[in-house]
Amino acid sequence: MSRPFYIKQTKSGRVFDALNLVLMLAILVVVVYPFINVLAISFNDGYDAVRGGIYLWPRVFSLENYKFVLADSSLVRGFFVSVVRTLVGTATAVLGNALLGYIVSCRQFGGRKFMRILFLITMYFGGGLIPVYLLMTRLGLVNTLSVYWLPSIFSAYYMLLCASYIQNLPEALFEAARVDGASELRSFTQFIIPLSVPMLACISIYVGVGHWNSWFDVNLYSKNGTWDNLQIILYRILNQTNAINKIQDSAVLADKMRGIQPLTVRAAITIIVVTPILVIYPFFQRYFVSGMTLGAVKQ
Repeated sequence: MSRPFYIKQTKSGRVFDALNLVLMLAILVVVVYPFINVLAISFNDGYDAVRGGIYLWPRVFSLENYKFVLADSSLVRGFFVSVVRTLVGTATAVLGNALLGYIVSCRQFGGRKFMRILFLITMYFGGGLIPVYLLMTRLGLVNTLSVYWLPSIFSAYYMLLCASYIQNLPEALFEAARVDGASELRSFTQFIIPLSVPMLACISIYVGVGHWNSWFDVNLYSKNGTWDNLQIILYRILNQTNAINKIQDSAVLADKMRGIQPLTVRAAITIIVVTPILVIYPFFQRYFVSGMTLGAVKQ
């Protein structure tokens, strides 16, 4: 039985490890501290938070900020719309871009270069906000859920990411499938999708977070408020808080706000919006790095 082989670390190596550890800890503090600070402010009394000096924990603990935000009856409906939009938008975008990436990387398809160039043009040139809005109106998508996910099914960037990943897969695998009589659609569903899980999970993170945090298109296309999502409702609650704080009558203000300020309401809204992403992200994190690196090797 062979003895384990150890490499003696040099002094310069130990210095490098120490500096690397200090650098990583500094980056960790820079990334984590803002979230902890917002969390502490969200659980602090509004009048006390205005004084400042809150860093890692609340100085005067209070749940009034969350009670004020969650008291809005439309939050449940907005949360449901956000979840449906995120799930439908992510599923269709991942499937659509993966299929498009397979098409433009398929050597048997003669028009793949033309399609790739056609989609690349959309990365640099766009019609603008007004033409897009007029198009959505003409198509009858305004005040519908489809206007949130239908225009975002295809993306030139995600198409390139999928195509680069698929081109790194063994070509012999697809040639063997064609020899056995498998269609291109069958090759896509039985080979591309199972082998591209890291890349698809990486795209799912990007697309899902984008749909979850989106609010501008809701403000633009949801005129009657039927399909208002969670973000636009929370945005209106924040505006309502700012308006109430402009009331000159201090007695009315004190009764209405109960120690709540826009600063603490904004922090509570931030925590409410970010929490679902923080819960879901760890399940996709292991695919994130591999999906980005493997999909970016070949163009």
